[in-house]
Amino acid sequence: MKRLGLLFLAAVVVIGAGVAIFLFKPASLPDVSEAAAKLPTGQALIDRGEYLTRAADCVACHTTAGGKPYAGGLAFKLPFGIIYSPNITADKETGIGNWTDAEFVRALHQGIDKAGQNLYPAFSYAAYAQMTTEDALAIKAYLFSLPPISAEAPKNELGFPFNQRYVMRFWNLLFVPGPLQPDPKQSEEWNRGAYLVEAMAHCGECHTPRNLMFAVNNGKKFAGAELQGWKAYNISSDKQTGIGSWTDQQLFDYLSKGHAEGRGSATGSMGEAVDFSLRHLTPEDVKAIVTYVKSVPPQTSADKAIVEAEPATLTASTAYAPAANAATQDSLGLKIFQGACASCHGWNGEGLQTPYASLKGSRTVNDPDGTNLIQVILKGAHMTTQQGRQSMPGFANAYSDVEIAALSNYVLGHFGGKQSAITPDNVANARKQ
Repeated sequence: MKRLGLLFLAAVVVIGAGVAIFLFKPASLPDVSEAAAKLPTGQALIDRGEYLTRAADCVACHTTAGGKPYAGGLAFKLPFGIIYSPNITADKETGIGNWTDAEFVRALHQGIDKAGQNLYPAFSYAAYAQMTTEDALAIKAYLFSLPPISAEAPKNELGFPFNQRYVMRFWNLLFVPGPLQPDPKQSEEWNRGAYLVEAMAHCGECHTPRNLMFAVNNGKKFAGAELQGWKAYNISSDKQTGIGSWTDQQLFDYLSKGHAEGRGSATGSMGEAVDFSLRHLTPEDVKAIVTYVKSVPPQTSADKAIVEAEPATLTASTAYAPAANAATQDSLGLKIFQGACASCHGWNGEGLQTPYASLKGSRTVNDPDGTNLIQVILKGAHMTTQQGRQSMPGFANAYSDVEIAALSNYVLGHFGGKQSAITPDNVANARKQ
């Protein structure tokens, strides 16, 4: 028995030592010389890096509202605390100006910073791990071509045990994949789309639910999720709750222009993705994304944002006049819509002056929960388009919670044919996001 006890103790010591070495040994740097040798030089490299930086939508997460691009400081409010995005300009004191190529690639592929500390998966390195080393180096070259900006990001606000970065090494073992491998059974276009969606645009980071360990649950790939107070809707090929009934042209237009006929316009984080990233891609790349996304197996989600294309209230309305029974609907919401919204959106859902004001077919006005609708009314929407800057003002300071709740219920009833019960408390909670 004594011998067995000693053997057990020795095993515990060995295992414990192995775990300690795994947790605390310095993370090795990748050899990037071969990849670097394949890259162009000079302006050609910077141009490639600029395109890929847009495809990866780096600016959206590393820029605060009204702040300088890539200077960091954007807050991510997560269930376990607040994480702030870092400065990724070439500033040597507060940014990444002292980072080597290998350190930059390690950060994108392994989630480990220059000092060897693990980063948190609010940074989408689990997606960027699938990016080629050549593309990662091109992104770095572009970022280093920009003027450095001195901006210290706020300290993360995380409690124990989430503030223990070494724990992320276990997370990485479980959830960080290797480079994305082309599927020889699929077309070149499909494989290009897969690379853009999975490794670059990281669509699943927003549109896929997360598991208890905050990793994307690929068993429910693209089934939709909610984060930062917005819904990222189901974009699987399910015909009722996803994008399975969208035509290729509708999806192409939505991604490249932020608006599709009969589907409404992109707002919130999706509007940002179009504005900062997707509209800058080549038509061939956007078409490749469409091909890949529409091939993703359907996922039926519990989302109630099911579009009713022709609700009776719309078919009985004209562009300039509501349905005859409008007075029987929410009187306060009707009054506010008539005074503040009708001159742009119209009454029949098709919008006035610009198609970006159309509401017909939009999931935002077909979701009885009103999650995105409340946010849009509070914060407004802004997008750069081929027709110039399209803007809707925010009404957070113009109307009370009671008034915005009434307006939301009216819009959902009139444009989506949905029975909703949005309360002032729902609006008050949305204001905090």
